[in-house]
Amino acid sequence: MEDYNFIEFKKERDLGAIISDTFAFIRQNWKDYFITILKIVGPVLLMTLAVLVFYLLAISDIFNKSAMESNPGGVFSKLLSWVFAIMFVYVMLYSLLSMTSLFFIKSYIDNKGKPDFHEVKEQVYKNVWKFLGLGILVATVTVLGAVFCYLPGIYLGVVLSLATSILVFEERSISDSFSHSFTLIKGEWWNTFGVLIVVWLLIGLLGQVFSIPTLIYQFVKMGTAAGNNDPTKIFEVFKDPIYLALNLGAYVFQFMLYSIPLISTVFIYFDLNEQKNATGTFEKIDNLGNHN
Repeated sequence: MEDYNFIEFKKERDLGAIISDTFAFIRQNWKDYFITILKIVGPVLLMTLAVLVFYLLAISDIFNKSAMESNPGGVFSKLLSWVFAIMFVYVMLYSLLSMTSLFFIKSYIDNKGKPDFHEVKEQVYKNVWKFLGLGILVATVTVLGAVFCYLPGIYLGVVLSLATSILVFEERSISDSFSHSFTLIKGEWWNTFGVLIVVWLLIGLLGQVFSIPTLIYQFVKMGTAAGNNDPTKIFEVFKDPIYLALNLGAYVFQFMLYSIPLISTVFIYFDLNEQKNATGTFEKIDNLGNHN
């Protein structure tokens, strides 16, 4: 028997319904959803936090007066290597987050509101390289688009936000998922952009609230260090244990919030797919025939 709280993804929605149903889905499934994310993505999240700590400590050590004076080239090459390390773990982390979120929703839909953790985990591990390949392709194209006057990057970012949903729910190849994004969003770019910008603004504002203690502490410490004759002393805040703890706590919370816009992209995908292909409608008709 279908759960009366089951949220039907495969139907058309307007902007307000997509946003309200996104938060309704989180409200009803937050425990299973976030526990699944932490169980699957947790080890990579811990690795990312460790790299982030070492990165902040490295900044504090790199930007000291003696290092800047004796070997400025070495300072920036070391900083660049840490930036690449951060980028690498971020790609891994957010690819896994995206996979876990989308396969959780797929399991939710397939099992009528009863997602299966083992099913989600199996699908994530099975498709990890496929997802990474698509993620690298999408990121590369979007960044290149942003380099050329920035606006093409925004356009491509909105279009390709659908690629992962196509990969998961239609089980297409990387190239097919990439190209089908342009077909699916045709004539609906502005509506898609409107939903994403509203959700991201809401999540961004909520995330910044949890960054306020870190920013206050950082400004206080830097203000104290500013009175020192050595200007590089302000970078010592990055090795302060209280600052590190506040920073990591804010990052973990923002990371979990980032999964919410992923849910919105799934609602957008099904809305556009229903408008163009009426897949959900045909499934309902088939199910009525099977019951008879």
